[in-house]
Amino acid sequence: MLSEALLALAGAAGSALVTAMTTDAWEGAKTRCAKLLGRGSVEAEKVQAGRLEQARQELLTAGDPELAGREQQAVWTALVRDLLEEQPGSEGQARKLVEFVAAQVSAELAIGAVRVNAQARDQAQQAVQGHGVQNVTFSPPQKRSGKRHG
Repeated sequence: MLSEALLALAGAAGSALVTAMTTDAWEGAKTRCAKLLGRGSVEAEKVQAGRLEQARQELLTAGDPELAGREQQAVWTALVRDLLEEQPGSEGQARKLVEFVAAQVSAELAIGAVRVNAQARDQAQQAVQGHGVQNVTFSPPQKRSGKRHG
């Protein structure tokens, strides 16, 4: 039976993988996790990399991403937990995976301000988003009256 610390590590690894699936950290996380779960076998690493990529595609195309994320997290947490039970020496690699994702995701979020310069003329309309969620509603152009004030 695993200690609470190792159970928490397995949970953190499962969470980190799901987080990485939707970020630029994915390729590095996938490689590290495949190596970890491959247990030293190049062929097993390839199998795990394929499973990880399939899991990512399922998450990205899921109708309910939150539910899919929870399901994927449970699957990968269980796999890491099993690994930690069977190979106690893999704890360091699991920690490095979690640390890698945490560092990559925090760096991705802290990239800095986004500056956008946009111009529109005549009846053109623009919507520009630098970060976050944006809801935009465009209205039809206003009709101009033929009268000139002057």
